[in-house]
Order: sequence, then C-alpha cells, then structure tokens
Amino acid sequence: MSETLSTPQSLTRPWNGTDVPAAGAYRLDVSHTEVGFSVRHLMVSKTRGRFGDFDGTVVIAEDPTESSLEVSVRLASVDTRDETRDGHLRTPDFFDVENYPEMTFRSTAVRHIGGDRWAVDGTLTVKGVSRPLTLDTTFEGTSGDPWGGTRTGFSAKGEIDREAFGLTWNAALETGGVVVGKKVTIEIEAEAILQ
Repeated sequence: MSETLSTPQSLTRPWNGTDVPAAGAYRLDVSHTEVGFSVRHLMVSKTRGRFGDFDGTVVIAEDPTESSLEVSVRLASVDTRDETRDGHLRTPDFFDVENYPEMTFRSTAVRHIGGDRWAVDGTLTVKGVSRPLTLDTTFEGTSGDPWGGTRTGFSAKGEIDREAFGLTWNAALETGGVVVGKKVTIEIEAEAILQ
C-alpha cells in the first residue's frame, strides 16, 4: 500500500505575494543535497565536480529577508570522477587541504528578486581568503515527509574567480589558452529539514 504525502498549508506561508517556508532552523540533508561546481577545461569543455562531506543550516526568519545561511564544506571530499585530478586538487596547487581543510559560506543579506527567486549575498572563504559571493537562489517548495518532518528545497548558483582565492595553478596550451579556466560556477541543490 503506497503512502500519500500531503503538503499542509502550515508548511508554507504567504509573504509579499509569494509562498515562503515556515520560519525556523533547517538543517541540510546531506544525502539529498549536492554541492557542485564546474570550470572550463582546455578551453573547449567543462569539468564538473562535487563535494561529498559538508553541513549547513538555513534559518528562515519571520521576515524572509532577515534569514541566514551557513555552510561548511570539507575540501578533501572533492570528487571529479578522476582520482589523479582529485589528488591534485587537494594539494597546495589548489585547495591545500592539510592547511585549509574547509571552505565556508556565510550569508550577509537576503534579497527578494521576485516570485520564487532570491539573492543570497554572503562571504565565501577558501584557503583563508574571504570574498563576497551572491547566490542566485530559487525556493523549490516545501513538503511533509513520511516520518513527520518538514522539508524544504532550494537551488542556488553563483560564480567566482578562483584566482581571487589564491587558486592560481594553471598550464599554458601550445595552441593558446590554458588548461583550467579562471571562472568557477558553484551549483547547489539543497534539501533541508526543519529542526
């Protein structure tokens, strides 16, 4: 017998003409969240990767523009489906995980763009260097789960210049250009559980 899940009205609430999650602290569900990135490779394609070890909390305020997000990512968990490349990414050429094991993002402001779209401004710290980052964020909805919990979903995307964080390793190509692009796109698909 299949169980039907419903979304009670209390799981979301109206705010300025759109629905937002119920106020409260939400913990990222790591098994249903992906923290990924992509970067140009050899000037012709993109290499994609993800991090498997992270945690984070989203606090939805009564006024959603006063909400906050905090995420910590263990950089040794990088996975680009190539062990040699992943090993190189862990070295001082890139993340230097022995000296800088974590990358963090802490929000500083939340702005409503319109409808389900929000801008989450914050500070990204990599290798001890902190720079501003804005995540273009979409509220994907809220649902009850079979265990009596409340879950909410978000997707987010932002772009950084990796060299601004000291990730400057590269190699020139004989045909012109470089092996690794400067711009890195960060992509997050998040599911979080109301605590």
